[in-house]
Amino acid sequence: MQKNHLLTTLRSLKLIDGCKGTQVYAVNQSASNANAPASSSSSSSSCEKPLLRHVASLRSKSIQGGNNGGGRNHYTPSLLPDSLLPFGLPSADHIDPPVDPFLRHVDPVAAFSDSFRRLSSATEAEADAGAGDERLLLLCDLHLEQLSLFRPVADPKLLRRSLRSARLHAPNAHHRVVLSAWLRFERREDQLLPSPSPLSSCSPTSPALECPRAALLSPSSSSDLLCPCRRPPPDPSPSSSASVPAPRRHGQEEVEDADVWFCIGDDEVPCVRSSIAALSKPFSTLLYGGFAEAQRERISFSHNGISVRGMKAVDVFSRTGRLDEFPPDTVLELLAFANKFCCEGLKSACDAKMASLVRNLDDALLLVEYGLEETAYLLVAACLQVFLRELPRSLSDPDITRLLCTQEGRDRLEAAGHASFLLYHFLSQVAMEEDMKSNTTVMLLERLVECATPGWQKQLALHQLGCVMLERGEYKDSQRWFEEAASEGHVYSRIGVARAKFKKGHKYSAYKLASSLIDDFEPVGWMYQERSLYCNGKEKMSDLRVATELDPTLAYPYKYRAIALMEDGKVGAAIAEINKIIGFKVSTDCLELRAWFCLALEDYEGAVQDTRALMTLDPSYLMFHGKLHGDQLIEILQQHGKQWDMADCWMQLYDRWSAVDDIGSLAVVHQMLAKEPANSSLRFRQSLLLLRLNCQKAAMNSLRLARNHSIHDHERLVYEGWILYDTGHRDEALAKAEESISVQRSFEAFFLKAYALADSNLDPTSSSYVIQLLEQANSCASDNLRKGQAHNNMGSIYVDCDMLDEAAECYLKALGIKHTRAHQGLARVYYLKNQKKAAYDEMTKLIEKAKNNASAYEKRSEYCDRDMAKSDLNMATKLDPLRTYPYRYRAAVLMDDNKEEEAIAELSQAIAFKPDLQLLHLRAAFYDSMGDTASTLRDCEAALCLDPSHCDSMDLHNKALGRAGPPST
Repeated sequence: MQKNHLLTTLRSLKLIDGCKGTQVYAVNQSASNANAPASSSSSSSSCEKPLLRHVASLRSKSIQGGNNGGGRNHYTPSLLPDSLLPFGLPSADHIDPPVDPFLRHVDPVAAFSDSFRRLSSATEAEADAGAGDERLLLLCDLHLEQLSLFRPVADPKLLRRSLRSARLHAPNAHHRVVLSAWLRFERREDQLLPSPSPLSSCSPTSPALECPRAALLSPSSSSDLLCPCRRPPPDPSPSSSASVPAPRRHGQEEVEDADVWFCIGDDEVPCVRSSIAALSKPFSTLLYGGFAEAQRERISFSHNGISVRGMKAVDVFSRTGRLDEFPPDTVLELLAFANKFCCEGLKSACDAKMASLVRNLDDALLLVEYGLEETAYLLVAACLQVFLRELPRSLSDPDITRLLCTQEGRDRLEAAGHASFLLYHFLSQVAMEEDMKSNTTVMLLERLVECATPGWQKQLALHQLGCVMLERGEYKDSQRWFEEAASEGHVYSRIGVARAKFKKGHKYSAYKLASSLIDDFEPVGWMYQERSLYCNGKEKMSDLRVATELDPTLAYPYKYRAIALMEDGKVGAAIAEINKIIGFKVSTDCLELRAWFCLALEDYEGAVQDTRALMTLDPSYLMFHGKLHGDQLIEILQQHGKQWDMADCWMQLYDRWSAVDDIGSLAVVHQMLAKEPANSSLRFRQSLLLLRLNCQKAAMNSLRLARNHSIHDHERLVYEGWILYDTGHRDEALAKAEESISVQRSFEAFFLKAYALADSNLDPTSSSYVIQLLEQANSCASDNLRKGQAHNNMGSIYVDCDMLDEAAECYLKALGIKHTRAHQGLARVYYLKNQKKAAYDEMTKLIEKAKNNASAYEKRSEYCDRDMAKSDLNMATKLDPLRTYPYRYRAAVLMDDNKEEEAIAELSQAIAFKPDLQLLHLRAAFYDSMGDTASTLRDCEAALCLDPSHCDSMDLHNKALGRAGPPST
């Protein structure tokens, strides 16, 4: 009855209609698209038949690999037809990997090296010749190019560094406006509170490079880069005020000075001839040249588009050079007047005055037309700044999209000095994140192509346009754009050409093109992955195997193999396959696939766990290719499992946290938040788990929700402190912790203070103080999950102070309350006490208890002989190929054994899919010892591209440069 109720519930949502036509995950499309049913009952019947056929094939085969399903499936239940969802089973035909919408180089190391050399050369030229606008523009462009190089690396810190560097070298207000808005957009998850206005004054912790006021100013020195919102007020001392000229009086005194009158209608405006003539060359010629007006005291000015009030303002400005007392409509009139008579000084003053009046979106929409009409550079910049700081919301306004997206709008912006590749690069990036298939995205990318210069800009713009057209199903246009990008030199765009041909039905042509990439270049994982799309059977599986060997971070090979195993009835093996990538790279699509497999096994608890985890990562996720919201699936499936109250949930969380089961813990927290959505403590724990899973944006969002849901001031201050700490504001985080303690002593406040203080080189006195803070934290009320962490941290500090007995005591206390990670600290203590066997055994306990144990294998390798260490490190690499220490260790061992080529190959294997700083530096050192100067320089330059301040790479680079001699031109 319970199982029948599950299917009935699903059918009541009218989801069964998804089986009637062509659907994404149909098991047998020809069957499901057969004759249309005559009634609703026959509709259900016709939909279930292909499912029943597939179930029959599953039941006829043994379920293999059931014990490899990630530790959840300890049984092999029968597969009953009414336990399957009406969407059928996943189909490999609909999991094709997307073509990445960014630049991807065949040899990223060489690209990094080249970028570093060109940037270094431009920086030296700037230092020698000064920072002219052309040199600043070149440097800004080089940093933007570096930004495009870092996209495949997917490291937010590298992306932000490139944007900050580009902003520092922005040559004009336009570049400053766009880059400061882009920096703010990338940091939107870090905001404590939303700004009341896009141009609000900066908070004390806002980065100076994001200041909207600074973007509109023209810095004359490095000190001018400081945020104007934080500059000290002018010194009110008598000496400083004496240097400021007193404002001039206007009125009868000015009339007495007048020697020319401008007649407008029946009114006469008295002016000083020399002052008006100084406004522009046309006025100088009119008043002092060969015109009749040069001899007249009264000049008719009725037909020149200026009112009496406006002309009086012109007179005042000509005498004082100020516009302070005039209303906006008068300033706009002066702006038009200045354009007509080429009064550059007056135009600049009006431009700056109007730009200072732009405060919000309404102001910007009202004034941008005036700015564009009069080509007022700063006014348009101020309005554009508001539009950019309101992204993505502003792209839904038709007036704004008309300006930013259309050809006519680009022409008008260009006339005002505000159409650039940078602008459309930012806009198209935001638009693609919002909706890759939208017309807005297409139009912005078309503008991007128009603004792009040959080289990387053309490559990027054309490639992205190809990606968008591919997503929209416009394959002919997609192929054309990809071909143009490839002709500009972007090899990866040939993948897009192949994909477009495949979608058009030219499978063999696509296969040949993918094969030519493998033949023409050093093969990399994505080449074999792409070719696998265009072949079948053993050849396809072979390509997928090679793709995983070359780049184990590619998700598609795991997903395809898992689905293939599922279709063979090996559901447990399918789960084991998808577990391989989930173990080190959590993503919503892989979690969804595993949940689907669990449903096939009627493991509703496992399906709910994975669905809750993926809904934490993306609360709007739609399961089964957009057919069902994840929350709906949870609601249906949880009826078929044990119902937990909050006490049960806490017990489950405690067990899973102790087992280092981060996904399981995340699912339990999601369930608890469904019961108590305003529980800030749970949101905070959610953020900790997301950080462990390397989901930084989602973690920051949870932390901000924890702050927003706090009902007590001391809690809110703690979460604000963590946000500040995680965004690089350590001192401000400490201040928040101390303020929280002053309001109320709490575990989290003391823990935050101790953690922030420990993030430095501690002397004995400071270490003692941090230990006291952690002891005070443990004296406050909290749960054992957090107290175990405090004991663990205390043990680490004792170890650093060489107080090993005290450290061991702390670790044992942590283990006493099931803080499993403390095994690692205790093992370190044993090792330092020269008890290597005990250290090894302690790490073995951690491996046995922890579900995620790649790091434990890596750490245990330090406490055993070379052969056992090699075995542990091989296991660590198998569980998590992204960990770099095992590659470095194996390479060092090979180098010690004089197997130089094998050592280089070991490092190159990892660098191919993870160009890591330490790996590059070690390979450079190996090349240096082998006398290969060119390779040494290349790897050092690539490492310095990733981290320009890496001292060891700088030293090795300088050494290699000295040996290589002066570089050739």
